Amino acid sequence: MRGGRTLLAKTLKGSKDKKVIEHRLQDCPVYGAFAHMAIDDIHARIDKAISEGYLSYEYDGRLPLLVYTHTGWEIERETYAEELFQKLRATAEDSETAFDVATLRGRNRVMIDRLLNILETRADERFVPVLHRWQVVEHQKLRQRISDVIHAITTRTASRDRVRTT
Repeated sequence: MRGGRTLLAKTLKGSKDKKVIEHRLQDCPVYGAFAHMAIDDIHARIDKAISEGYLSYEYDGRLPLLVYTHTGWEIERETYAEELFQKLRATAEDSETAFDVATLRGRNRVMIDRLLNILETRADERFVPVLHRWQVVEHQKLRQRISDVIHAITTRTASRDRVRTT
């Protein structure tokens, strides 16, 4: 998603503006997070994030678009990987809450690596079917990494089961 300061402020406010709805920003985890604040106060927070070096402007022709700086992306990458893990957890726990793993294809590779690291260390065998569905839609290199995560989860689960039975 690409947008400027005003679109971000409207999303944070929880606006029903045509652009917000058109871009499905009401599905964004931060939609309405600052609903209690005045729009000018939200703009001030965005401006502070810019002045402190977390966001900056990039121009698309004459249109200024907000982008993460390196520092801002390092923070957001962690947050986003955790949000995706929670979506995968909900899917693993309840197939009715199915998250479309195909939407992970083409995402930022460093963030996906972080997500896979989280899965490798925190996930249990309930995640294996979800990981298999994801593996099918990914390119070869990432399919192998997902396979490694599945192997790590099943190996860890098997060794825990052996310890319990002895």
